[in-house]
Amino acid sequence: MSDPQTLLYEESDGVAWVTLNRPAAYNAFDSVMQSELRDLWSMLRKNDDVRCVVLTGSGDKAFCTGLDRGEIQDIDELPEGKLPGYNTPWDFDDPGKSVCPKSNDLWKPVIAAVNGMACGGAFYILGEVDFIIAADHATFFDPHVTYGMPAAFEPIFLLHKMPFQEVVRLSLLGAHERMSAQRAHQVGLVSEVVPLDELHSRTAWAAQAIADQPALAVGGTVRALWTGLELTRRQALDHAFLFTNIGTDAASLAEGQQRFSSGNRIDWRLR
Repeated sequence: MSDPQTLLYEESDGVAWVTLNRPAAYNAFDSVMQSELRDLWSMLRKNDDVRCVVLTGSGDKAFCTGLDRGEIQDIDELPEGKLPGYNTPWDFDDPGKSVCPKSNDLWKPVIAAVNGMACGGAFYILGEVDFIIAADHATFFDPHVTYGMPAAFEPIFLLHKMPFQEVVRLSLLGAHERMSAQRAHQVGLVSEVVPLDELHSRTAWAAQAIADQPALAVGGTVRALWTGLELTRRQALDHAFLFTNIGTDAASLAEGQQRFSSGNRIDWRLR
């Protein structure tokens, strides 16, 4: 990926750090960022040096505020029933096809480090990351209904992340209420809340721990878990042996057994 205009990218020790870099627009995704994210996910699929991805936003005000409404012009002149930027409703291209990792067939673990506001279309992305670590000042809200559009894609992305009534409240209260990082942790959207100055180090610790483990086993685990979300329990269990078989590498298994037998235990952290 060469010279992106809206993203910052760096790689270190098996971890890719991706930063949404439009701070003046609160890291909203415009058409350029959508294209660059689609290319990024494609590149990361083929980059064997990367075993875990961290996604965050530039600055400390916003992780992402969704689709850049600055690209939508002349809304007052739109014919009734027409979506901004499209000739007919049938021409609509879901931004999730570009900005979401799983929708672009990236099955490496993605951790979101949320460093401020996350709202609206940000839930496309947050709905497809594997887990979220949030700074203690982060907030979550969906202003769609306040500004005249149904909240549809975004709450659907969230339904497997937190309880139904919490998704409904977030969607219907629009811009009138923001969910705190602490509340997001209580309802399961966020896995950990940390002070802003510890967000990078805590996320880096988790990403490095994942990246240091056998990539094939990690990838099989991610596939199995998401399959469990999208199929019935019985259907998912029918796939479990397949994921176990494909994701088990003889050399990695032997190394793991040696580590276990040697008595050298992991220096684990309590959360």
